Amino acid sequence: MASVNLAILIGNLGKDPELRYTPSGAAVASFSMATTEKWKDKDGQLAERTEWHNIVCWGRQAEVANEYLKKGSPVYIEGRIQNRSYDDRDGNRRYITEIVCRRLQLLGGRGGGGGGGSSSQSSDSSDSDIPETDDDLPF
Repeated sequence: MASVNLAILIGNLGKDPELRYTPSGAAVASFSMATTEKWKDKDGQLAERTEWHNIVCWGRQAEVANEYLKKGSPVYIEGRIQNRSYDDRDGNRRYITEIVCRRLQLLGGRGGGGGGGSSSQSSDSSDSDIPETDDDLPF
């Protein structure tokens, strides 16, 4: 049976992208992204909940993210959900859920972090940009 692992998010960056390079020279950028859901509760009051997502971009997408995105920038992300574990600096095992970006589209104007402009840029990633294992991750 076929399966699908696809996340589609539109939100704003929670921090500037952090660009690194793996020992083999592959670019990787990571950043947090917020999505906010708004609704009226049973009393008619406006309520909202913000979810935070960890985003990882590889290859040219990582370089585009680092060059054009800043904290607060609106962005469209399409990718796959990935769970992994790592050991932190103190030797503790940590678990993280990430969206590995396959498509990144800049939303809003070119003039800064947010705003309501209409221009956009898009960057798609080929599967060859994304490493098969976590062994090459620089973090």
